[in-house]
Amino acid sequence: MALLEVKDLSVYYGVIQALKGISFEVNEGEIVTLIGANGAGKTTTMQSVIGLIPANAGKVMYDGHDITKMPCHKIVHLGMSQVPEGRRIFQELTVYENLVMGAYSIKDNAGFKEDIEKIYARFPRLAERKNQIAGTLSGGEQQMLAMGRALMSKPKLLMLDEPSMGLSPLLVDQVFEIIKDINKDGTTILLVEQNAGKSLAISDRAYVLETGSIVLSGTGAELATSDEVKKAYLGG
Repeated sequence: MALLEVKDLSVYYGVIQALKGISFEVNEGEIVTLIGANGAGKTTTMQSVIGLIPANAGKVMYDGHDITKMPCHKIVHLGMSQVPEGRRIFQELTVYENLVMGAYSIKDNAGFKEDIEKIYARFPRLAERKNQIAGTLSGGEQQMLAMGRALMSKPKLLMLDEPSMGLSPLLVDQVFEIIKDINKDGTTILLVEQNAGKSLAISDRAYVLETGSIVLSGTGAELATSDEVKKAYLGG
């Protein structure tokens, strides 16, 4: 069953058409990846889906709701959360305070302590640094914090925009293992990544974006072995 359905989505920046009527879906329980070069429209897609950039045409359905023109904060209340490109943590707040901010949409906070302990169990480094100012964390720690903060809203669908960007190879491996674990625990994942090899390896399905259009789609395994994808994104 499709948790997220994007139909004929078009987005303009002035006279420039950033998305050219794209359609895709994310089924409940899946990891779905959008891959493509810089400027392909991956981040625009993510931001339009969650209501940060208005769509000029098309429709976005989430969990049975038409969210095309819905403001972002209401979409979060429906059970969607995003880890933005560049992490966008609250630099001046502590690790703990960042996680508290992630839970603002939860009306019943009776289980807050249990929720935050689950985040600390998933990201032990955050537990060690819970009183540290977030802006002083390393890049990898900040990425873990951004993911932890997004998970505090208990999303059905977690969207991650370039989670491996700027990280060392060891940390990249760790981030992808964490994404797999989050999915195994029942959270559906929409992933935007330039690291095509790593993302396709963990994806149920994937779509290739080029200059605002979807040009290929298939299972992660199918696209990983596609000559076209290998040549363009996998160095093959």
